[in-house]
Amino acid sequence: MGPIVPAVTPQEIRSYLTSRYDFKKTMALEVVVADVENMLRTWQVQVTHPRYFGLFNPSVTLASVVAETLVAMYNPQLANWRTSPAGNEIERHTLNWLIAKFGLPADASATFTSGGSEANLSAVVIALTHAFPTYGEHGLRHLAALPTIYVTAEAHHSFNKIAHMTGLGRRALRTVATDSSLKLDIADLKKRVADDRKNGFAPFMVVGAAGTTAAGAIDPLLEIGRFCREENLWFHVDAAWGGAAIISEKLRHHLTGIDAADSITCDAHKWFSVPMGAGMFFCRHPKAVAEAFRAEVSYMPRKTDGSVDDPYTTSAQWSRRFIGLKLFLALAQHGESGYVEMIEHQTQMGQVLRESLKSSGWLIVNTTAFPLVCFTRDGLDTTQFLAALREQQIVWMSEANLNGTPVLRACITSFKTTEADIRWVVDEMNRLVDEGVGQYSSTQEALTPAQARNG
Repeated sequence: MGPIVPAVTPQEIRSYLTSRYDFKKTMALEVVVADVENMLRTWQVQVTHPRYFGLFNPSVTLASVVAETLVAMYNPQLANWRTSPAGNEIERHTLNWLIAKFGLPADASATFTSGGSEANLSAVVIALTHAFPTYGEHGLRHLAALPTIYVTAEAHHSFNKIAHMTGLGRRALRTVATDSSLKLDIADLKKRVADDRKNGFAPFMVVGAAGTTAAGAIDPLLEIGRFCREENLWFHVDAAWGGAAIISEKLRHHLTGIDAADSITCDAHKWFSVPMGAGMFFCRHPKAVAEAFRAEVSYMPRKTDGSVDDPYTTSAQWSRRFIGLKLFLALAQHGESGYVEMIEHQTQMGQVLRESLKSSGWLIVNTTAFPLVCFTRDGLDTTQFLAALREQQIVWMSEANLNGTPVLRACITSFKTTEADIRWVVDEMNRLVDEGVGQYSSTQEALTPAQARNG
């Protein structure tokens, strides 16, 4: 494994490729493979490194890597059941395991997706179809009022793209206030929905997060679900990262209320530690799914019988890769208990990081049960400090902006991360602080801990 962070420019890579690969001559496969592997080892952030404390890109299980090889070799097409019976049934079996864990009905619809964004897009399209029966045939212009979706500023930005792509328009998104822990504020949600109805809009969907990207916040899912039932609103839970906690007896209570969701996004390529991309979409309303994605063409094989659905009629995808094999194979090898151990280990490492930082004088500025820690200290220039961490190959972290304040963001995404890794990283960060690295100069405005906390 190469350095955590590469030191390379775009022109350096482009010049290298241009000099070696004009595609006019043949090359031995083993030579090209070795060269590409060397480029990947030296010219990319090593997200599988135990000191990668970055975005939700995990270390991956060996079984899931083997699965990717099998899928590439057999190249099954899962759009149609008859074309790939084994692949479709393996995915169905794997998804049913999580349907039960989430507490959804046994007949809930579920599919593997390219990622969380596709799953969230599916949720919006199906919710629109469910709430407005004429939407599918006549589009948004046929509706009497503009539909609106309710999210917080901490929600995944895929919803901005989705509002654009579906024709709702980005202004159809309503940004609900958050509390001091960056969780959705129920009182503000109620007010915004009531105000929109009074002003002639058509509220139809609320998005609750189970582990936001920036701070790991978990919205009050139980209260959101109750409100949505009272107001006849679609309740979608974006649990792309945190949804995996549902399999842990120690952690699942943090997702209380997710069983009331109309739809759920959960990514296997995050906390289930399989290669990208492997999103999952779950919906308790199979008829709404079938209506949203219905299609019938003469060139596809006919249905085998009424007990199966062809994925091209129940998802946004048409060409369908065998995405689910990597989760199936890893689950079969490690078992549910093995996965619980991996997830709980990472959670414990997050707590070790939190405590180590606190005892060293760092200020923790987020609240979450998951292994994501946002922190700062008086007078810290986060951009400069992160640059030093990467330049010295200490750790890869990201920068987050919470309530208008830039902070360091560290997320434990690898089951290989140990307590020794964490304590070494914290010691190195403290060394940099002692050396004055990343401190604001006298001409820069330093933030006090109170400002960092409150924004």
